[in-house]
Amino acid sequence: MKTLISARDVEELLRKGGSPDSLPADAIYTPSALDLIRDSKNGKVPQAVVQAKSGSAAPAKTCPGQNAPKASASAAEIEKYFNSPEVHALKELICGVGHRLWQRNYVDGNGGNISIRLSDELVLCTPTLVSKGALKPSDLCLVDMEGNQKAGDKPRTSEILMHLQIMKAQPKARACVHAHPAHASAFAVAGIEPPTCMMPEYEVFCAVAVAPYRTPGTPEMGKLIADLVDKHNTILMANHGVVAWSHNSVEEAYWRMEIIEAYCRTIVIASQLGKPMSGFSSKHLQDLLAIKKKLGFVDPRFDLKECELCDNSEWNPGINCQIPREKPVAAESNAEAEQLVRTITDMLVAKMKG
Repeated sequence: MKTLISARDVEELLRKGGSPDSLPADAIYTPSALDLIRDSKNGKVPQAVVQAKSGSAAPAKTCPGQNAPKASASAAEIEKYFNSPEVHALKELICGVGHRLWQRNYVDGNGGNISIRLSDELVLCTPTLVSKGALKPSDLCLVDMEGNQKAGDKPRTSEILMHLQIMKAQPKARACVHAHPAHASAFAVAGIEPPTCMMPEYEVFCAVAVAPYRTPGTPEMGKLIADLVDKHNTILMANHGVVAWSHNSVEEAYWRMEIIEAYCRTIVIASQLGKPMSGFSSKHLQDLLAIKKKLGFVDPRFDLKECELCDNSEWNPGINCQIPREKPVAAESNAEAEQLVRTITDMLVAKMKG
């Protein structure tokens, strides 16, 4: 199997003074690794790498809320942090994701919501009743891990409770994105997990499960989803939409939304072509799962045997639309009618012979 090169591998190489040209040409590179290699060749080495090379004690990768106050801090202290350049940059990231969700028709009206965990106690999130296509940094809200709003002029989204339950159940979760992309939501309405072993991007970036329906914004809905995030990072919410989380960034959580929607759209189209869909083998899936594990993603299939992978026995595309036939009503016996028919028949036969 080919070597996988991640952004972390490239960062480590640069910290040691190495050159990206020394990396193997036939390796598989993650998108972020390719970006980092390109930037380094253009003289744009990340600040964390520069600090490490110069002997600074600054960590290579820090939590976005390393300077965050406690949730119990004074209102003035929290407000200062909420309006800091550090948090403003994250507000802009959330707005950028919101605009892309809207431009791709993944949300309509004021649908969808986005969050970034700043610290163990504070979470940045979108407000309620604001279109993601018109989202501005000044619209965003700051809440604690119980959903109490600590800063922001607009009320926080009611569905932040679901995001918080995901973050409590999955300590690795740094960001969550919830939206209603049409094709993936169609699978959610049907209560069907998409088939596996069809496209590699889906297998590497997404680990999908279906959560039963509960009223949006309620603790019950959040709990059903939180129960799945230990081994799944993309949840189809029955009769609702999709929520995805990432241990890296809000950008990666958004990628999962694009990937599952493109995948579900492709599967729907392929199922209409009149030929059985062909997938790749369990051995190929094992190779992809190895890549997935190295990237730090979750998946319930890591411990399965090869023969247990690529099982799409429950996948049955299409629907049967048939009106049940009415049961025939048995004719009632009528002796007089039968005798009359027999008499007329005999008369006709005798007339034909005469």
